[in-house]
This record gives sequence, structure tokens and C-alpha cells, in this order.
Amino acid sequence: MHSIIFRALRLLLCVALLIGVTVHAANDPVLQLQLNNQKQKLARADLLRLPATRTITIPDDPVYKRTMTYTAVPLSAILRDIRSFHSLQFKAADGFAADIPVNLLLSASEPWIAIEPAGKPWPEVKPGGPSAGAFYLVWLAPEKSGITPEQWPFQIVSISDVAPLQQRYPQIVPDAATDSPAYRGMQVFAMQCAVCHRINGGGDGTIGPDLNKPFNPTEYFQEDFLRKLIRDPASVRTWPQSVMPGFSESTLSSVQLDDLLAYLRQIARQKTPVRPE
Repeated sequence: MHSIIFRALRLLLCVALLIGVTVHAANDPVLQLQLNNQKQKLARADLLRLPATRTITIPDDPVYKRTMTYTAVPLSAILRDIRSFHSLQFKAADGFAADIPVNLLLSASEPWIAIEPAGKPWPEVKPGGPSAGAFYLVWLAPEKSGITPEQWPFQIVSISDVAPLQQRYPQIVPDAATDSPAYRGMQVFAMQCAVCHRINGGGDGTIGPDLNKPFNPTEYFQEDFLRKLIRDPASVRTWPQSVMPGFSESTLSSVQLDDLLAYLRQIARQKTPVRPE
């Protein structure tokens, strides 16, 4: 009886391989693609089998703050119709959501998906915490297109095609001219802040608080301290679970910071006043 069952199982496995059905370990991490209203799941084993998979070195990894070597595959080898989209959203396990324009993903900065090896995890991002795996978006030449640290999402669980943030969430749009500091500041928010925060409930990030409801930070921070908080959060307040990074001049210029504050002040003025109970 046991030999019959064994032969039957072996036959089923052979048939599965012949018709292209991939058999994965139950604990193999999966990357979910949601593109053109269709869903597809790629396990780590699927990605490692792609012919374009290589070993690459990142000299100044922004997550690990040192040189790192990864097994990785070019994003273009995973998403062959990438040119048909406006932006792609990389969603992380902790709620971090990075919307990256396709023109950057097609640029000379060369985006790759780094794949954490089974049984050989990468270092912890923070002591006692998880690594950046199982999937991490890395760039071979970030300086060529001005890639920011917020555009290196790790612990990726899904990649989706999305419309621009202001199109999906009109409540984040300031009542201001398109060439105004406030409008430019909305674009800074979309690139640097929306990965973690929302405005008036609009956005995809879930790590940080909403920046306008119930109160806008321009309403309870003196401007000097708000600037200090953005540049170096730990210099203003700190706690063990804090994850907000500092934004240096190279990441967020003085002009961009001015525009961001102009945007926050404008969006605060547009807010419906909270009525007392």
C-alpha cells in the first residue's frame, strides 16, 4: 500500500513539473504583483531561477550603512511591461509604502530586487528586529538619478501599479497655484513623507501619524523645532519604537524644506475647524 501511494505521489510531482506548476516550500517568502488589475505571486525560488539573477555589490547601502553584497535580479526582468505604468508602489510588511515614478525605475540608476537567501538571513536592520529581507529594492547607481533613501524600500511584500498620489487622494492637494511653494511642497510630501504619513486621511503609508488631522505639526511646533525635527528627529524627541529618519540637506534641500512647510501651513488653513463638544 505504501509503495502504491509513493508511486502515485511521484507521478503527481512529475506531472506538475511537466505542465509548469512550481512546487515551493511552505515557508518560502512570496512577492505579490498587482499589475493591470491582475495578481501574481512569485516565490523566492521563482525569482532565483530567473536567468538575469546576479550577485551585485552596493557600496554604500542606506539601510545597513556599509557595503553589502546581494543575490539580486533586475526589476526589468520581473516587470517586463513596466513602461505602460505611471508609478509603482512598493509596499513593505510594516506599512511603509513607496510610490516610485516609472521614469526613475527606467533610469540609469538601475533598480534591482535583492533576494535574501534561505537559511542565511541578512543582518538585522535594528538590534533585535528583522532583516531587510526577504525582498529589498536596491539601486546600482543611485547618484545618477538622485535616488533618495525613501526610495530603497525593504521587507517588500507587494508591488502594484498606481496613479499619482494627488489623483488618488484629492484631499492632499493644496488650494494654491501649481507654481507656488505650497504646491511644490505637496510634491515633496508625496516623494519623502507619504511613505509613512497621510494628509486628511489621504495616502497609503501607515507607519506615522496623519499630518493634518486632528492637528497639523505647524499648529503645535515652533517652526525652528519643526525644522529640527525633520532634519534630526532624535534631537527633538526619541523613544525606542521611533523609526523616522533624519532628512539631510543632500536628501531634502533647504528650498524643498521651505516648500514642504509652506504646504503644511496651507493644508492646515484648509482644514475644517474642529468643533468643541
